[in-house]
Amino acid sequence: MQYRIRHETVYDYQSDVAHAHHLLHLVPRPAPFQRCLEHAVSISPASVSRREEVDAFGNPVTRIEIATTHRRLDVTSEMQVEVHPRPVLRAADSNPWELCRARLDFDGLSPSHEVLEARRFRHESPHVRIKQQFVDYAADAFAPQRPLLEGAVALMSRLHGDITYAPGETSVATPTTEVLSRRRGVCQDFAHVMIACLRSRGLAARYVSGYLHSRPPARAPQTDSAAAAVAGDVRAAARDEARQRLVGHDASHAWVAVYAPPFGWVELDPTNGCHVGIDHVAIAWGRDFGDVSPLRGVIIGGGRHGLAVRVAVVPVTPS
Repeated sequence: MQYRIRHETVYDYQSDVAHAHHLLHLVPRPAPFQRCLEHAVSISPASVSRREEVDAFGNPVTRIEIATTHRRLDVTSEMQVEVHPRPVLRAADSNPWELCRARLDFDGLSPSHEVLEARRFRHESPHVRIKQQFVDYAADAFAPQRPLLEGAVALMSRLHGDITYAPGETSVATPTTEVLSRRRGVCQDFAHVMIACLRSRGLAARYVSGYLHSRPPARAPQTDSAAAAVAGDVRAAARDEARQRLVGHDASHAWVAVYAPPFGWVELDPTNGCHVGIDHVAIAWGRDFGDVSPLRGVIIGGGRHGLAVRVAVVPVTPS
C-alpha cells in the first residue's frame, strides 16, 4: 500500500511569543516494512534556523528556532509512504517468556547488538512505571513457560476488551495506574499500559508513534434469508460497520513493539486488538510518548494557547 499523509498542527497563543525552539518528530523513520517516497515540512512563521538530525533512538528529528514575534504556529507535514506486508508469525514458535527475560539480564558477557538494544526498553521511563499492579493484571497472559508472543497477544486482547477508547478523558500526564483503574483512555494510554505490563515482568517493549489508515471491514457473504433479515435496517448495518473500523485514525496513533525472540521486534496495536500491518505507518519509536512527541518545544511568552491537530491518511495508486 501507498499512502499520502497530511498532518497539520496549529497553536494559537493568547499573547505574543517572542522566541521559540521546537523539536519535531514528523519524518518517517526507515523501517523494514516501509519506505518514505517523499516528505516535506512547512512552518509558519518561517524559522530562523532549521537542522535535520537523528535522535538517540535512530528517529529523524527536525530542530527549529523562531525569532519572529508570533501568535500562531502552523506546522504541516506531508509525505508519501509505501508499506509492505509483514510475514505471518506463529506465536507458539516464540521462546518462553522466562527465557526471553533471562536473555536480557546482565551476565557479564558481551551481548549482541540486538540484545543490547532491547535492554534499553525494559526499564522504567517517565510515562511507564514498573508496578506490581501491572504484574498482577497480566498474570493470566503469562503462565509459566508460555511462548512470549502468545502471552503478548493475550495481554493485548485483554486490554482491548477491558479499556474503552475515550478521547478527551485523559492526557499524557494521566498515570498508567489511573488508566488501568478507570479503564478509559486513548491510544497512547493503551500503549503505555501494555508496555508497563511487559516491562514489569522484565520484558522489553517500546512505544511506536505513527499513523493509521482505517478501512471498512470486509463483509462476510450473506445467505438470502440473512440478507432479507437486514434489508430493512441499513442504519443498523452502518453503525455496526463504524464500530468495526480501526480507531485512532484521525490523529497520531500509537502502538507497542515487544522483543520476542527468535522473531525480534513484533508490533501489536492494543487500541484495536490487532497485529500491526499495512494500515500502520511508523514515524518514530522510543521508551514512551515523551521520546517521540510530534512537536514539543520551549517558548518565551504566549500565555495560554489552543491546539488543533488534523491528520489525513489517503491511499494512493502507485505510479
